[in-house]
Amino acid sequence: MSWTAVLLAGSRPEGDPFARSFGTEIKALIPVAGEPMVLRPVRALLASPHIGQVVVLGQAPAMLEPVLPKDARLVVRESRGTIAETLSAICDDPATPWPVLVTTADHALLTPEMIDEFLAQAEGADVAVAFVESKGLLTRFPDAQRTWLAFGGGRYSGANLFGLGSPRARRAIAQWRSVEEDRKKGLRVLAALGPTLFMGAVLKLRTLHQTAEGLSRKLGIVIRAVEMSDPLAAIDVDKPSDHQLVEAILAARA
Repeated sequence: MSWTAVLLAGSRPEGDPFARSFGTEIKALIPVAGEPMVLRPVRALLASPHIGQVVVLGQAPAMLEPVLPKDARLVVRESRGTIAETLSAICDDPATPWPVLVTTADHALLTPEMIDEFLAQAEGADVAVAFVESKGLLTRFPDAQRTWLAFGGGRYSGANLFGLGSPRARRAIAQWRSVEEDRKKGLRVLAALGPTLFMGAVLKLRTLHQTAEGLSRKLGIVIRAVEMSDPLAAIDVDKPSDHQLVEAILAARA
């Protein structure tokens, strides 16, 4: 199956102090190990045999294009508003080539192996979301700062990989849109699931996968939680401490 990859490389409307600290207005252009951060996930996507096209979306395409590789499979387009608005537009566009993989420009440690593992488990779902369980990550990097959601059986952080299998994914995106501004606040996100799923998760009576199954029934679509085997899939570059951690990991690899 050939997937279309959408890489979100947008900027905050009010500006990004984190990006400015590196001399740029665009977070995707923050240097990581000596090159613009956006290059790393783009290369990983192009290296996956399951990706047919890569679409980079950002408010400033003219600033992104010069740093990206020349590849017939790669296009850069202007994005709209928020992430949820962008994804809703993808679902509503009759020209969208399904299925769609969505990831972000700050996923600097993304590898083709992570992509292939996620897509293998996302196939057949209307919506698939990647997660990393806390133990694997914190064992290797005890000071790593993530937003953790607690379920029966463990705590999980999102891994910035989303599989959209069909236009029916819009139902889940609409749910996400209602809490988009609070997506880092775990309880608010869980509350949007409804009282039964919310209480099951808060009281840790439901596992991550049971919660996904319950949400599938609620929305009438197939939602799948994908647990990633590589804990580095949960690390993005969202703040200075993330940047330092990612640079240290890449230096160790080199």
